[in-house]
Amino acid sequence: MKLELGYKMVLFRGGDRMISTGKVFKKSIISVSNIPGVDFTINPYVGCPHKCVYCYAEYIKQHTDHTEDWGDFVDVKVCHSRLPYRKIQGKTVVMSSATDCYNPFEASMEATREVLEDMVFSQCDFNLMVLTKGHLVVRDIDLLVKLRAKVGISMNTLDDSFRAISEPRASPVAQRIDALQALREAGLDTWIFVSPVFPAITDFRSIVEATYPWTCRYGFENLKLKWPYKSRVLQMIWDHRPDLIPLYRRIFLDEDRSHWNGLSREIRSYCGGRKIDFDVYF
Repeated sequence: MKLELGYKMVLFRGGDRMISTGKVFKKSIISVSNIPGVDFTINPYVGCPHKCVYCYAEYIKQHTDHTEDWGDFVDVKVCHSRLPYRKIQGKTVVMSSATDCYNPFEASMEATREVLEDMVFSQCDFNLMVLTKGHLVVRDIDLLVKLRAKVGISMNTLDDSFRAISEPRASPVAQRIDALQALREAGLDTWIFVSPVFPAITDFRSIVEATYPWTCRYGFENLKLKWPYKSRVLQMIWDHRPDLIPLYRRIFLDEDRSHWNGLSREIRSYCGGRKIDFDVYF
């Protein structure tokens, strides 16, 4: 199904490219989820300007009329109906599964804040979870507290030079940790989503050490390489960490699971020994 596009306009320069944005008119902004333990998802935007080299949501482009590369367009969803609060009463709702609801456009568009305000106004009782790489989430602490939301910060490294390569337009690592601290000090339940774990690059122990004072739980998800981004990620490794090519070839081309199995045991031993709540999604 093709999405009906309203208008396009250029608002944001990301690196050396201009990012276009416009409106997409939708009957509903909420979707039934296929994520285990999640009933519904809300994605206020189509597309994301973070330009993460490993982005699994790139397939969404085929359902748009955009000719730009994935990461070079963002559309704001416009929906004139309110959220179906009877349907989501007592359910778990996640923002966002296929975009970042606190991408840089949110500062001016406020599509995410509008949804949160509607949730507060409804006084409906449901479980809200927010996952983001964006420091802008701290702007909405007032609403998130009222909604008793659980807020997750996604990160896979403390090395901002690697972040700049793999997530070139996302918030720097230090800003994400600052956001995590502010959210936790406001009384919100927080968690860190260590995703994706890059073999021999992501140091999960250092991430835990740097964030443990301000989070309640960790989730660990391994890097999965599929079309169309598989070759892009492998090229990034070739360009910046050629010493790891044999390891990545074994894991992603030969499909050898021994690395993930060993790392899963390390995570379980480390977190279990420190009595840290965690999940491993390997």
